Amino acid sequence: MTEDEAHAAELLRVASDRILAECGKAIVGQQDVLELLLIALLGQGHALLVGVPGLAKTLMIRTLADSMALTFNRVQFTPDLMPSDITGTEMLQEDRATGQRAFRFLHGPIFANVVLADEINRTPPKTQAALLEAMQERQVTVAGTRHKLPDPFFVLATQNPIEQEGTYPLPEAQQDRFMFTITVGYPNEEDEYRIIESTTSAARPRVDRVVTGDELMAMQALVRKVPAAGYIIRYALRLSRYTRPHAQDGEPADPNVPDFVKKYVTWGAGPRAGQNLILAAKARALLRGRAYVAVEDVKAVALPVLRHRVITNYAAKADNVTPDEIVRRLVKEIPAREV
Repeated sequence: MTEDEAHAAELLRVASDRILAECGKAIVGQQDVLELLLIALLGQGHALLVGVPGLAKTLMIRTLADSMALTFNRVQFTPDLMPSDITGTEMLQEDRATGQRAFRFLHGPIFANVVLADEINRTPPKTQAALLEAMQERQVTVAGTRHKLPDPFFVLATQNPIEQEGTYPLPEAQQDRFMFTITVGYPNEEDEYRIIESTTSAARPRVDRVVTGDELMAMQALVRKVPAAGYIIRYALRLSRYTRPHAQDGEPADPNVPDFVKKYVTWGAGPRAGQNLILAAKARALLRGRAYVAVEDVKAVALPVLRHRVITNYAAKADNVTPDEIVRRLVKEIPAREV
């Protein structure tokens, strides 16, 4: 990095610390989850939060948006939600001055910097698919016309893992669009005490805005300038490739794929996993005050990047082996450098 870029990296670290501190005014605990959300934003990725009701998933996303000068829209996904309810629709309107009628596009709630897709698994696949183009291409197409979404743009979704009645599991293609799947757990006893104490009083915390949208985009551009050594990229590549147990399109399977992956995994991660591992690791390095990527950065983001990209089989279910366990074992057993 140049001297100016190194100075910008220090400003990014300071701003990120302030953002997390502002979020801490409204959110008790969950610092690891907030940091992963911030890493996703800096890496220009989307995130899926999975947790039971009452763990402040929605509040975390709203508070993070409030700490930045970003527009925010929340969409409550329901079984009767239509794609046009998200993207917008063409409406016939009359010009009162001329009396002429013309179709005009009315923007849907997806036209915001931060879009909260609340309980995304409660809506049918047709509506879930309306997010695909927006998440990948950052645009929507209505009546043959493309409409560009604002920059920066993030989809942060929530999902309830315990209610399965009346839900529609996300297809693997859409899960792959998310940089992270973040598991939100129960707070510890002390944090839960503070939650009850703060939420049952009259005081309401005020979250100050730390950065603007333009500043955030500059921070995103800086993330991509962080250098990653060849062996770091190779390590992220192996983490991704070693989740694939079978040959594809005539190409032989990697002989170094561990036996436990061959036994328990049906489908592994695609190339997007390696890209997200490196981008997330670069953002994490800057948050730690380093202008280079270390192996520990890749290891720290491996679980949220890979857990939703590893599809297990019946043998894994019979032996109670989860994707999380497979990813942790890969991180533990795969060396950072080949001997």
